[in-house]
Amino acid sequence: MSIMDVRGILDRLPHRYPFLLVDRVVEIVPGQRIVAIKNVSINEPFFQGHFPGAPVMPGVLILEALAQAGAVLLLSDIPDRASKLIYFTGIDEARFRRPVVPGDQLRLTMEVLKLRSRTCKMRGLAEVEGETAAEAEILSALVER
Repeated sequence: MSIMDVRGILDRLPHRYPFLLVDRVVEIVPGQRIVAIKNVSINEPFFQGHFPGAPVMPGVLILEALAQAGAVLLLSDIPDRASKLIYFTGIDEARFRRPVVPGDQLRLTMEVLKLRSRTCKMRGLAEVEGETAAEAEILSALVER
């Protein structure tokens, strides 16, 4: 079940193919938490070079997918979101636990740890079938577009 499809995501994020890394939102608690899905396909452009014959989703793109899910959460509460951007400003305690490969479905969970008017710190967890693929604390800033 989806509570936000790709059209709602496109309404909130400026990212477009091939850099949009969130396919749908399955849970959202305004100002607190979001759970989103990224379906990982063999057709992803990064698999051409990472790695031929043994495709693995780059860890930095898993973190980017988490950051995008967090931005959907934050921008959902902003009435003038068309004039704003969320910048990824930092990362702490990033850990990669398992490879993400074509056919996997990434479940992206972001929870707000600290929220101020222009900055936010969130805890992110990326899972495949209940198994942790990556986790990190992600910092972001709200800026004018």
